[in-house]
Amino acid sequence: MIFTETKLKGAFILEIKKLEDERGFFGRSWCAKELAAHGLKHDIKQANTSLSLKKGTIRGMHYQNDPFQETKLIRCTRGAIYDVIIDLRKNSPTYKQWVGVELTQDNYKMLYVPEDFAHGFITLEDNCEVSYLVTQFYTPGAEAGIRWNDPEFKIEWPMNPEIISEKDRNHPNF
Repeated sequence: MIFTETKLKGAFILEIKKLEDERGFFGRSWCAKELAAHGLKHDIKQANTSLSLKKGTIRGMHYQNDPFQETKLIRCTRGAIYDVIIDLRKNSPTYKQWVGVELTQDNYKMLYVPEDFAHGFITLEDNCEVSYLVTQFYTPGAEAGIRWNDPEFKIEWPMNPEIISEKDRNHPNF
């Protein structure tokens, strides 16, 4: 696997190191040893999948509160998304900064999202499927969110959303 740290310390873009031949390629999309070697959490508790039917669907910005914070590894397995994370670690030098990454079925990139980060995405195509590996069990009472267009963060989304759930629409500003 290829690890590239983003400007947000501890958040990485991971790429599959492809071994290619006439059949196609083979590569790892998950390796606990490689994540551990980079000092990253790798104790997966759940694997989740979402399907968004329409281009312009926003999901987020989501996180779980202490002591149920999640580390996530996000991959778009069908279609294309613009994936965004916000650093909510109060003692971080990048506190309240965000990063956006295009994840597609063709680029095989994944986004490693540390604990205490908000996460969300907008679909760039119809029929987008996203896979999430998470280090914490979903805990309904611990879930939280920030409005996708909170002026505090000035996230530069590549398009205006067409579909937002009522829950995501009603997240408060930070």
